[in-house]
Formats: sequence, structure tokens, C-alpha cells
Amino acid sequence: MPDLQQIVFIIVLIVAIYLITKRFRTIKQNILLGKPEERKGNRRERLRNMLLIAFGQKKMFKKPLPAFLHLLVYVGFVIINIEVLEFVIDGVLGTHRVFANYLGGLYPILMNVFEFLAVGVLFSCLIFLIRRNLLKLDRFHKPEMSSWPKLDANIILITEIVLMLAILNMNAADQISQQRGVENYNQTGHLYFSGLLIPFMEGFNTSTIIAIERGSWWFHIVGILSFAVYVTYSKHLHIFLAFPNTYYADLDPKGKIDAMDSVTNEVKIMLGLPGDPAPASDPIERFGAKDITDLSWKSIMDSYSCTECGRCTEECPANQTGKKLSPRKIMMDVRDRADEIGANRNGKNPDDGKSLLGDYITNEEINACTTCNACVEACPIMINPMKIIIEMRRYVAMEESGSPAEWNSMFQNIETSFSPWKFPPTDRFKWSKNLSNK
Repeated sequence: MPDLQQIVFIIVLIVAIYLITKRFRTIKQNILLGKPEERKGNRRERLRNMLLIAFGQKKMFKKPLPAFLHLLVYVGFVIINIEVLEFVIDGVLGTHRVFANYLGGLYPILMNVFEFLAVGVLFSCLIFLIRRNLLKLDRFHKPEMSSWPKLDANIILITEIVLMLAILNMNAADQISQQRGVENYNQTGHLYFSGLLIPFMEGFNTSTIIAIERGSWWFHIVGILSFAVYVTYSKHLHIFLAFPNTYYADLDPKGKIDAMDSVTNEVKIMLGLPGDPAPASDPIERFGAKDITDLSWKSIMDSYSCTECGRCTEECPANQTGKKLSPRKIMMDVRDRADEIGANRNGKNPDDGKSLLGDYITNEEINACTTCNACVEACPIMINPMKIIIEMRRYVAMEESGSPAEWNSMFQNIETSFSPWKFPPTDRFKWSKNLSNK
């Protein structure tokens, strides 16, 4: 019959699974607020991107030092979660170090590897905290990184450090219990890093050592489950979404800007080319994007996948020259607006008097974009802030006629003279007449 610890653990596990599942269902609904967009072709290239960029972190290594530290954290957490699997099995079955009974001499080797990675995670997180809070790297201190985003990053780093210390503390107490022959504490061999803590605990009596081991065990497993729930509300959601986001990323050349199908169709019809006349009953499509529901589902997925690392903003020439545009802020605003619509209206006919353009993102921001694709190139997981900016600029230009006066003159010249300059096409090559023949 299950004891009290088993019952409590199973309840905690069920609650965590329920909360994580519920949150992912909400995120999926929010992503599907966006318009349909086909992203299924070329499976081989998509799988390659996912393996190299999401799993292999290829683009991270443009900055070798943070890439190496991030790799330590990433590999450490992935592999250490194998030990978490043992925690879960022990918690459900009421056993203790169940894998030790089956792995024999391999178990202490694996545990030493896990501890080495735990120390690597701990070291990396300390360096990241120093970089953010003492060295104050510029990309971590932009205007959009105040209050919650800044606190969120520190919470994640501190939590990872505490969880790694809990593993080492637990293993040290466990080894002392093994040495003293405590019942159910199987011999697992010497563990190097946690072994360094043993001298600080050897003076405690056995009941205190068991309490430390059990307390650390509970702290770590509950911490991991709480961390998994918290991540779904944090920028660290990219731990999960980086994989689908890179798989469904745009495979077209970065310089390509998609035409608006509705406009292209109308032009074809006007020119007498084969088109696709829309039925009279169809609603008039909005040109560009004013709110979340005007964007594609992939753009909203981009926003939930954003790591808030700031590499896009750091590379943005507009931001470098003091303009208000920050591609990172664009992605954060899209995510916040999607959360707001999903929470207030359950994703159905959101009409709260607010919109993404205006209430979150200003014309000044989107007009500063040079469409250079620097942000797209810089992103470690293939997010495309520029696509969102272009869609909002299309709305301003085509629905509000709100583009800057200089732009409107250029648009008119392109329409009438087929170039940004105000002279007829017949005069376009007059400059060549003054060239000397050689």
C-alpha cells in the first residue's frame, strides 16, 4: 500500500502535468489566433534546420563564449533530466535510486557525469548572472528589458543554480547514509563533486543526514516540476518551442518579401490576366496587420519562441543609431497582445478597443525599419520580426494612408513613373548620352 510520501508525490506530479498541459493548450489557442499559412513543404530542409539550429545551436556560435556557456546549461539540463526520471519513478513506486539496482557499476559513472554537468550548469549560470547584473551588457538593459523581463531572467538563473546545489547536497547526504549502513540506501560508489561536501556534514547525526537527503530530494523534484510550469509563462518557453519554430521557419531567401495575394489577384484581373475573382459574399480582407488576428500563426509562434536574448536588437542598424525600433520589443509586444486577447476573449472576436498597432507598437517604431534582415539573420532560432513590421506598415499605408509624406511621394512616383524618382520612364537613360565613347 502506498505510503504518505508516495501519495503526496503522485498528487504533486498530477497537478504539475495538469498545469503544464493547460498552459500549452492556451498557448496553442493563442498561436492559432493568427491567419493560416502553409509551412509544410521541403521536410528534409526543415528537419535539417531543426537539428542544426534548435538542437545543435549552430547560430549561437557566432558569439563563442556565451554559446559555450549556453551549451553547458543546455546539455546539462537535458542529461540531468535522466536523473529526474529516476526521481519520478522513485516517487511513484516508493523506491530509492531504482536505477542503481539495474545499472550496477555503470551507475556511479553516470552519476559522476551528471554531477560534472550540474557543476557546469551552476558555473555557467553564475557567469550569466554576472554578465547581466554586474557587467551590464547593453543588450540586456534596453528599455523593454525593465521590470518583469529583467526579473524573469534572474529568477531562471538563480533557480537553476539552487536546483543544481540541491542535487549535490542530496548526493552528499546520500553517500553519508550509505557509509553508515542506513536501510534502503544502496551502495552507489563515490561521487566526486558531492563528495567535496561530505566533510561539512559528517558531524551531523544520522536522522539529520536523512532529513537533509530527503529534504533535498523533495526540494529538487518539486523545484523541477515548478520550474517546468513556470517556464511556460517565461521567455524560457523557447526550451520547447525552438524545435517547432525552426522546423516551420521560412525557407525562402531572406531578401524576399512576400506579395499580398489579394492585391496581386486584383492587379491580374485589372490587366486581363487569369485571376481568382472572390465571391461577392466574401468579407473584404484587411490589408496588412493591425492586430494579432491579422498576422500569420507562424508570426505568433515566433513571439512565443523568443528568447529575449537581444541579438536582433543589437544588430539592428536603426536601433544602433538611436531609433526607437527594437525587434526584440516587437516580438515581446506580439506575445503580450496574444496573451491578452486569449485571456480576455478566449480567442473569439477580440474587440477590447485596443490593437497591437497603436497600443503596443507605434508608427515611429515600424517606420524606422530598413528591412535589412539583420534581425532575422541574428536570431538563434530563426524568428522573423521583419515580417510583422512589414505587415503593419502595409496596414498603415493601405488602410490609413498614414505613411510619412516622403514615402507617399515615392509611392506615387512608383505608380506613375515606375521608379522612386519623379521623371518619366522615357528619360531614364538620358544620363548615358553624356558619356564619352571609349
